Amino acid sequence: MSDKDFCLFHNPRCSKSREALALLQERGVTPAVREYLKTPLSLAELHQLRARLGLPARELLRSGEEEYAQLDLARPALSEDALLQAIAEHPRLLQRPILVRGGRAVIARPPERALDLL
Repeated sequence: MSDKDFCLFHNPRCSKSREALALLQERGVTPAVREYLKTPLSLAELHQLRARLGLPARELLRSGEEEYAQLDLARPALSEDALLQAIAEHPRLLQRPILVRGGRAVIARPPERALDLL
């Protein structure tokens, strides 16, 4: 298994993100790490990520962030595109951590879910 197969969308200030990274490293996996707050995902990348996760865009949102309320993202009528655009413009809204390997991805909450891709 090549470490290059793995990419972790990571926020080093988040304890769950740090735990997921540590779990991977304990198992000999050193993923490529993308600090998505420093290098936000484009709308196209978010569409690809959503497809790899196999989840609706709404499940990629952190509903506790102030931007969620400010942008009124709880409205059920919002499209997948509108929700992903909000994440592209406000990367704090993206769930974390997310581990990608090839065509699959998992939101590693709890951090042990990262092990699903090993």
